[in-house]
Amino acid sequence: MASFDIDSKTDSYAARRILERVYDTIREESSSGRDDSTGTSELLESFKTLRDAAKRPTAGKLTITYEQYDDGFEN
Repeated sequence: MASFDIDSKTDSYAARRILERVYDTIREESSSGRDDSTGTSELLESFKTLRDAAKRPTAGKLTITYEQYDDGFEN
């Protein structure tokens, strides 16, 4: 887990760039035809909401959690 305290406009800009990059990555992956699931659409919409909210510089905290599962990848 990584947490970023946003207490300046520079921090806010950095958080916005992180969210923009994640949104773009999810959008690219979903448009490549790899995954057309409803879950991907919901995830993309969630990150779009976060990305749009980050356009307004405000103080706060951005927390990113990476969960690793024991299951392997599907081939």
